[in-house]
Amino acid sequence: MNYYNEIKNELINNELYKKVKDYSKNKSDLTTYYNVGKLLNDAGKHYGDGIIKKYSLRLTNELGKKYSYRTLNYMLKFYIFQKMQPVVANLTWSHYIELLPLKDINKINYYIKITEEQNLSKRKLREKIKNKEYERLDEKTKLKLIKQENNKIEDKKEKVTDFIKNPILIKNKYNKEEITERMLKSLILEDLDNFLLELGDGFTYIKSEYKIKLGDRYNYIDLLLYNIDFNCYVVIELKTTELKKEHIGQIEVYMNYIDKNIKKINQEKTIGIIICKKDNKFIISYASDKRIISRKYKLVM
Repeated sequence: MNYYNEIKNELINNELYKKVKDYSKNKSDLTTYYNVGKLLNDAGKHYGDGIIKKYSLRLTNELGKKYSYRTLNYMLKFYIFQKMQPVVANLTWSHYIELLPLKDINKINYYIKITEEQNLSKRKLREKIKNKEYERLDEKTKLKLIKQENNKIEDKKEKVTDFIKNPILIKNKYNKEEITERMLKSLILEDLDNFLLELGDGFTYIKSEYKIKLGDRYNYIDLLLYNIDFNCYVVIELKTTELKKEHIGQIEVYMNYIDKNIKKINQEKTIGIIICKKDNKFIISYASDKRIISRKYKLVM
């Protein structure tokens, strides 16, 4: 077989097809690059790894710079990857270019999942990979995702806290390492959409400085959210120090207030998230209410 001519014909036919059938060009891209990857894999078995570089030089000379050695290598990786994983139709070749350099298949599956669910552009996907979103998930959540991939039904139930990242990234316009709680709240509210995504799916904003009356005094919840997917209120308290026992007591009071006075009978119990400068694992491990979790925050420019 003349592998080079087969590869060249696949690429030329794909270019022609895309000009006529623009609406389905992504499917054509993925099919073509899979076929080219297979041909490259077979050619490599006959002629050695160096054949990819040789073919890339000829294709660049005859068809243009878009078929470089790097691009052909991606096609080979795509073929190998797709032998193990089914093609996801609504991911583009540009998405796969971002995913293929990743080594961990579980990490790739996570980013495929959120790209589908959140309809991520290539730029947004790249940003999430760069911000190490998968690495910032809890280890129990990662294990749960792996078991879901293996169709273990008993592990499919997710909790509202599963996809809250640690640390939570907050964009910092102040260019300072030390900030006040008021400044922290301001940064969150100015970039609210991204903050909600750091928490996971289904979070919606209700109010900051949510006023409640305890006895004869007014108190203010830093942020009150609601999670649509899990049908529950979410109380968030912001602390620019490490976690302390009194912080846990404070948020428990606020959660109990919401459950008693705001929550309806068909809604789930309120959860609490303490966002603090440094996680204190001893205190959080012995918090009496398992609905409370703590997460560190990290200021990024």
